[in-house]
Formats: sequence, C-alpha cells, structure tokens
Amino acid sequence: MKIVIIGAGQVGGTLAEHLAGEANDISVVDLDERRLRELQDRFDIRTVQGMGSHPDVLIRAGIEDADMLVAVTNSDEINMCACQVAHTLFRTPTKIGRVRHRSYTSKNNRDRLFNDSNFPVDFLITPEQVVTDYIRRLVEQPGALQVLDFADGLVQLVAVRVVKGGPLLGQELRLLREHMPKVDARVAAIFRRDRPIVPKGDTVIEEDDEVFFIAAKKNIRKVMGELGRLENPYRRLIIAGAGNIGYRLAKALEDRYNLKIIEFSQERCEYISERLNSTVVLHGSATDQDLLLEENIDKTDVFLALTNDDEVNIMASLLAKRLGASKVMTLINNPVYANLMQGGDIDIAISPQQATTSILLGHVRRNDTVSAHSLRRGAAEAMEIIVHGDYKTSKVVDRAIEDIKSPPGVTLAALVRDGEVIIAHHDTVVRNNDHAIVFVVDKKRTREVEKLFSVGFTFF
Repeated sequence: MKIVIIGAGQVGGTLAEHLAGEANDISVVDLDERRLRELQDRFDIRTVQGMGSHPDVLIRAGIEDADMLVAVTNSDEINMCACQVAHTLFRTPTKIGRVRHRSYTSKNNRDRLFNDSNFPVDFLITPEQVVTDYIRRLVEQPGALQVLDFADGLVQLVAVRVVKGGPLLGQELRLLREHMPKVDARVAAIFRRDRPIVPKGDTVIEEDDEVFFIAAKKNIRKVMGELGRLENPYRRLIIAGAGNIGYRLAKALEDRYNLKIIEFSQERCEYISERLNSTVVLHGSATDQDLLLEENIDKTDVFLALTNDDEVNIMASLLAKRLGASKVMTLINNPVYANLMQGGDIDIAISPQQATTSILLGHVRRNDTVSAHSLRRGAAEAMEIIVHGDYKTSKVVDRAIEDIKSPPGVTLAALVRDGEVIIAHHDTVVRNNDHAIVFVVDKKRTREVEKLFSVGFTFF
C-alpha cells in the first residue's frame, strides 16, 4: 500500500516503524526536520518537511496516487483539514484522522461533523479514549498484563505471568484441557526471558513465563486461575493525574469501584469534581508521601499513574509500591523507560503509542482484517480476519487447522461463527465468513498471513 502519514511524533513515528518493513510505500510529513531525519536514518521511508494540510506538501509526499492518508499530528484542526484536502483535491480512498477534543468527538457532534458532506474522515482515532479502554480492561481482569477484545468482546486474548503455586507450573500444556474439561482455551504464544516459544502440547510451563491465551470472555477468569494465583477483583483504586485519560477512566469506573483521584492543578480539581459523582477528588502531588499515607495507600488494590509526565508517573508509582500499594500501573510515553520499568516494582507499563497504533493497524492491514493489535512492544501481533472463499479459492476455507500451511510462528487460535466462540484445535475446520483470531509471534510474518487469508478472483 502507498500510505502518507501526517505527523512524525510518537504515534506517527511508531506507525511508520511498524509499516516500513512490510513492503509498504511510506511517506511521512512533518514540520520538524530533525525528527524526520531520525526516522529516515532508521527506516526505508520518504520524508517531506512542511505543513501536512497544504496541497503542495501533500503532492510532494505522493498523495495523488496514495491508498491512504493517516493524519496524526497533535493538532485536531490540521488533521481534519488534511483529510478534507485529500478528499476534495485528490480523492484519496481512505482517510484516518486523530481527533482528541471532546467538543469534536461528543455523541451530539461526531456523526454530524465527520462525513463526506463535512469533514470526510473515514476513521476517527481518539487516543485518550483508546488508552482509557485499554486500562479499563486491565482493571476488569485482575492479574492480566494485557487484555485485548475481539469479535465485539466475545473473545479475549489475555497475557499473564506464571507465578509460583500455579496449578500448571511445571506441567505440559496439553494438561490444560484436563484441568478444565468444561472450559475451552488455547495458548497462542509463550514468551520466556523475552524470547518467543511457539506452544505445543509437550511445552512445559515455567515460572515467570509470559503466557498469551485466548478464550471466550466468560471463561477468562477460570483460565487465569489455572495459569497462576487468581487475584481477587479490585475494589480500591487511586488515580494520579486528572487529565483526559485519568478523568475518562474515573468516569468509566466510579460506579463500580472505590475511587480517588489526585490532581496537582486546583482549577482542574474543581472542574472534574463538578462532573464526577462518587469519586473523591484530592488536590496535591502524587509524589507526596504524606498524602499517599493519609489516603491509605497500603490498602489500595491498584495505583494508576496517568499524568502527562513520565518521570512523575514513574516516581509516584515507585513510591506507591514502596508504601504498600498492591499493584501499580504506569502510563509511560518513552518506550525506553517502558522497557526498563515493566515487570519490576512497576507491574504494568502502559504505552499509549502501542495502544493507539493497534487501532490504526486494523485499518492498514489488507483483505478483511477487522482489527490488529501490536504486542510485546511491536514484536508480535494479533489479528482478527474475516474468512472468505471456498475450498478452491481459499487456502483456509473448508480445511482443518492441521492441514493449513501457516507461516512459522503463526497460530490460528480461535474462530467466531454466528456469535459462537470456537477455540481452534488441530481438527477444527474453518468455514466461509468465520472470524479468525490469529497470533503472529514475529510481526514480519503479517504479510504472509494476509496472503494466506486472501481469496482468489474466481470466488467473485
């Protein structure tokens, strides 16, 4: 595909990184020459310095025959204008825009603003809401390192770390079904000391393994109990930072949890206290030891550091953990910091770029890819693909899993058929119109996966 990306910041740069190695023709536009040079030095892409909404700049970036425009600058207005110009002057087939402000994205305005008659944005990305949903799923599944929804939430892919005392520790994977005869699940991948292992029946689970498994959402808790000590549902939460993400998360969770939020800005405290119902709003610093002790940090199930400052988030999290918080989740923009901190005193390092890039990947992938999620800091990927074709025109339809010639490191983990979740085993047969959930250990194989699920022209 030929893709023009407007914005070379964290989101645009991460997306370019994901797509550059997959035989795509990528152009990145930004005003920051230094940032463009850094990207060009690292990846095989074209860069253009200039304002991404200007027609002449877009022409230099190759918009005239581009398949897609992805506008992800920090300015909603530039992103919206770039989509408008691409549509009006160049008839670009697909336009994705990053729009953050609630006045644009509210239910009353969204559908009326974003359509071919007004702002022709085909897919709207709201990063704060994406990250909020990501964190909410982690809170709702205690003990999970990552939780991804597929097929409108019917299926979940969950990552857990195996700890001492788990029933399956030291056992072969094939015993999972014996332990849970009434619950079907599939281990899609195992990461051991950061190296991927393609799971087989005789694979033995070791302590500290990071296990990705897939199951119907209703069965997730049972499977987690087999892989490790099942954590009790969270009740008491403290959120540090009442910005867009902290406020949205409090709004989403306050009816079900005992929730406190700490915010440094007095003005922001007043603003959110008028709009939240049961959340306790505290004015102060999340790195204030006395404040955390006063608010019983030692009785807190989860401390969530969600300010817009990585250093504040990291220091507040380390302090909260030292003072007795059971679990800390930390929003970290800098990928170097995230890799350093994950798995130590910080239980979960949340990357907003990874969450947002996952949403974008679903639109960039070929064929009938419904969604694609970046995993393991971009090393792996999980995809939901609608299967089309018949035995003659497809390499997967009407074939058992064991007869499908999948690329190395690729696991077809589950199917969703007419609203029913089918965990894939060796004799499971794929049918036309199934939603296939595919785990790719090495994301460089995604193009091969797309070819595997492509359908011959004779089908049409």
